[in-house]
Amino acid sequence: MPPDPTSRRGTVLLVEDDQVLGAALAHRLEIEGYAVVWVRTLADAEAQVARTAPDVLVCDIRLPDGSGEDLFMRRRLQLFDAPVLFMTAFGEIDQAVRLIRAGADDFLLKPFEVPDLLQRIERMLARRVQPQKDANLGASVAIRRLEASLRRAAQVDSSVLLLGESGVGKEVAARLLHALSPTAKAPFVAVNCSAIPADLMESEIFGHERGAFTGATGRHIGFAERAATGMLLLDEVAELPLSLQPKLLRLLEAREFTRVGGTERLPFRARVVAATNADIQGRARDGRFRDDLLYRLDVIRLEVPPLRARQDDVLLLAQQFLAACTQRFARDLRGFDASAEAALLAHTWPGNVRELRNRVECAAAMADGPWITASDLMPDHSQPRPLADTLPTLAATVAAAERRAIEAALSATGGDVTAAAERLSVGRSTLFDKIRRFGLTKARSTDGEV
Repeated sequence: MPPDPTSRRGTVLLVEDDQVLGAALAHRLEIEGYAVVWVRTLADAEAQVARTAPDVLVCDIRLPDGSGEDLFMRRRLQLFDAPVLFMTAFGEIDQAVRLIRAGADDFLLKPFEVPDLLQRIERMLARRVQPQKDANLGASVAIRRLEASLRRAAQVDSSVLLLGESGVGKEVAARLLHALSPTAKAPFVAVNCSAIPADLMESEIFGHERGAFTGATGRHIGFAERAATGMLLLDEVAELPLSLQPKLLRLLEAREFTRVGGTERLPFRARVVAATNADIQGRARDGRFRDDLLYRLDVIRLEVPPLRARQDDVLLLAQQFLAACTQRFARDLRGFDASAEAALLAHTWPGNVRELRNRVECAAAMADGPWITASDLMPDHSQPRPLADTLPTLAATVAAAERRAIEAALSATGGDVTAAAERLSVGRSTLFDKIRRFGLTKARSTDGEV
């Protein structure tokens, strides 16, 4: 009998081509309460990264059709904040060290003791940043309104439809919604509907019994069952095949499902949140998405604004990403210089928050000195271009200068807002507004206001 999904400690994607070692590690991890997806090739691992959204990646460096380094460099953005541990032979240590410098979390030299692996996984998961009830997605007015809506929506169990461009942070919003809900301690399970082949989608969502089809050598617990009493996120839901939409509709209406090849009706107890960057209403009008399913999903509709529409969040998010990279890479990075801040504020961010995080991570890894510069952030813009293309806007330049001046005043006054306002010759309320706008937190007031 498979472990109860409600007791899962997280999903481990295990990439190991050795049949004996892989089977032993998968068995032990399952005994310890982890859900395990074990694959043996680079191609299968790449598919599973998108399909399962693992909580931990444990990967052999040498694979029959490539290497663990190929997997990490190609798919690290899709891993989000999942810790990565590489298993390596003695002759591959240099490669493992290079991967640690590129952002991997740990490596183990073969042969190793299984308890050592388990301890390292536990430590990595303990360090993993999870959304907290007091977490915020930004400082802009638009994002504060979204946060307020998420906090209200968290208190009910209605379905939520998250809309927004690719990379704006729809999954981050969904995770915050879950963290704010009464079922926050239950699992959060994300399904990328565009990453799973249509012929495997039903099995991945609902699970299957042994012998349900060729290759089904054992029972498989699907996403709906793994979510238990928590939250099931259907990301890119507009890509759901038409053939599967009636079955998802029944899941939502009857609150029960059956594994593929099975007869037992299982209760569905999770809350469903759907997300898409497509015109899902247009698809419904065109007959590519069922109206009745859309009505079930679109009970509470929330839109995550693009990063270009919330410029007040750019520096705040960039500082957060840089702080995480500084700790992760064990580098003494002090921040962004004036040119970097101006470049951050001048860029239009077509890739939204995902692009911002990627550029900051690359800059943190490759910068020569302790200060991140504009050329570190935008190496693809280093070739000479017309002056009009390279100059930041006046508003961007002023905002960057204001932020640096406020940070310096707060530092000089030990965070005393009243004293800092006097040094800057501005009103205290004005300074408070700017502190909130720029997301500065190291401030205190003589009357206790923050």
